[in-house]
Amino acid sequence: MSLKLPRLQSGTVRPGRVSPMRSVPAAIERPDYADSGVRTRRKEPRVKSPDVIERMRRSGRLAAEVLRDVGAAVAPGVTTDELDILCHDLIVAAGAYPSPLNYSGFPKSLCTSVNEVICHGIPDSRKLVNGDIVNLDVTVYREGVHGDCNATFLVGQVDEAGRKLVQVTKECLDLGIAAVRPGRPISDIGRAIEDHAHRLHYGVVRTFVGHGIGEQFHTDIEVPHYYTPRARLIMEAGMTFTIEPMITEGDHREEFWDDGWTAVTVDRSRSAQFEHTLLVTSNGVEILTELP
Repeated sequence: MSLKLPRLQSGTVRPGRVSPMRSVPAAIERPDYADSGVRTRRKEPRVKSPDVIERMRRSGRLAAEVLRDVGAAVAPGVTTDELDILCHDLIVAAGAYPSPLNYSGFPKSLCTSVNEVICHGIPDSRKLVNGDIVNLDVTVYREGVHGDCNATFLVGQVDEAGRKLVQVTKECLDLGIAAVRPGRPISDIGRAIEDHAHRLHYGVVRTFVGHGIGEQFHTDIEVPHYYTPRARLIMEAGMTFTIEPMITEGDHREEFWDDGWTAVTVDRSRSAQFEHTLLVTSNGVEILTELP
């Protein structure tokens, strides 16, 4: 006999108090935007060298370890600011820089997106509530390269619809990864994700896409999570990029809080997300942010 839980009302998240930006020891290597908050775009090869790939494997592994450990701390009553502090401390202790920190002025080391927040939620004083879902987005910069991953976690007892949303979103990521093949257009990824989500009557966020990654947090590769013939880039062995579908219970469109970062669904339906950093190989794909 299953326990019937009341469904959360939509629009449950309100801004809390944001604590001051935390510092990173000067001895830790930092990306070019760390001090100024100004990100610069420079040309970076889409196909990475063996040396860059090996460094990305190590950074990706660290990001995955931090995500696992911060996710283990998710519980009712824990604030998203407390999760950010844990994330920051773990990354710094590993001799790395938390990539989101001061990226275009983002004030925290972790993105925490709760319920109707699609992405880029800023950690604050709000306590997680039994029945919430929360996405934790972890990116680290070490050895001159970034590793980026995220996952959506259940807070206490989550209703059946919320659990299904999270499950389907993870399935969408897995299907997108399975579509990665050299010689194929990057649009194959979005087609696989969108087909699965729409078949089960979920929305696919279009504004935010996967991205190239390497020595820069974001490079010029874009990976839509929906099918568009404009995504004509042919995948090649040695390319690195993220896939990070955002799947909604209702309307896929977004609007922003006044902070300019926090994107929420226009109808306040819940949204979930999962992400990996990937390497295109000669016969498929390697997940750089997956733990053994």
